[in-house]
Amino acid sequence: MRDDRPATEPAHDAGSEVAPDADEAARAARRRRRIRIAGAVASVALFAVAVAVLARTLSTISFADLRAAIRATSAEQVAVAVVCAFGSYLALTGYDALALRHLGQRVRYRVTALASFTSFAISFMLGFPLVTGGTVRYWIYSQHGVGPGNVARLTVIAGVTFWLGMGLVLGAGLLFQARDIAEINQFKVWLNMLLGVGVLALVLGYMAWVAPGHRRLKLQGFRLEMPGLAVTSGQTVLGVIDVCMGAAVLYALLPAGHDLDFLSFAAIYSFACILGIASHAPGGIGVFEATMLKAIPSPSQEAMLASLLLYRIFYYVAPFVLALALLGANEAVRRWRYLREIVERGEED
Repeated sequence: MRDDRPATEPAHDAGSEVAPDADEAARAARRRRRIRIAGAVASVALFAVAVAVLARTLSTISFADLRAAIRATSAEQVAVAVVCAFGSYLALTGYDALALRHLGQRVRYRVTALASFTSFAISFMLGFPLVTGGTVRYWIYSQHGVGPGNVARLTVIAGVTFWLGMGLVLGAGLLFQARDIAEINQFKVWLNMLLGVGVLALVLGYMAWVAPGHRRLKLQGFRLEMPGLAVTSGQTVLGVIDVCMGAAVLYALLPAGHDLDFLSFAAIYSFACILGIASHAPGGIGVFEATMLKAIPSPSQEAMLASLLLYRIFYYVAPFVLALALLGANEAVRRWRYLREIVERGEED
């Protein structure tokens, strides 16, 4: 082929166009790697600090007083805690229901409730929700025609619902109960209000971003269309109900005399949950307890620790055990139906 370019014009090298793109991709990969390393270091440091605080607290605990504090918890407190835990997990089933509606997947509510409850109960206890919760969801939803891509999208949308509710509760608490919270976190009132405005701005900014509809995010190689304003509003309401019900479980178990209003407590609870998530510890264990022990006024460390232990039992351990039982029962029923179909086909032959 004849080259009509002037002799002074250098010929294009195919590699010269690719090299800048390759260099930019390599730089982006290095940046992502540095961010992951920094995040891992921060998580380990946060967990180490929490363990140190918790160990120091436990070293001064009288276990006889701790047992007495647990026995002092009334049946009424336990009943309210159980009801609130049920309400929180009921709201969590709405996470999946809204996500499935957005994805155009028609699944019966009893299947949605089973998948949502078991996935959240197991991921809360074991941590790593994208892996544990996503695996449980896929195991159940795949039996009802929901593909792996939609299960992954559903898991992400459910996570967004949680953060919307958490952010709204935390922001509202910091803004409207800034003075009460300042007595706990020792920040200036104006700083708490500023933080609250910032958190609420993030939530409202996200809602404004999705309002026009057809907003897409690229996550782990696949594109996800985020829910529009109507579904996002429903997500936010469900998220607030879930977070408030979860906070109410612990609030009901607090020892008498804490003198803390619920909105301030819910904001502190949300912050402790966020720190627990950031630590990547299963269920935020250790980090959540250390934060609450330092933040919540209590007549004694033993009384507060008793409330936290009971909270773990009612909100984490009991649902986890129930989830395992339900998954086992579901698998037994599925296998029984499969065997019965084989027998029936054999009789027809």
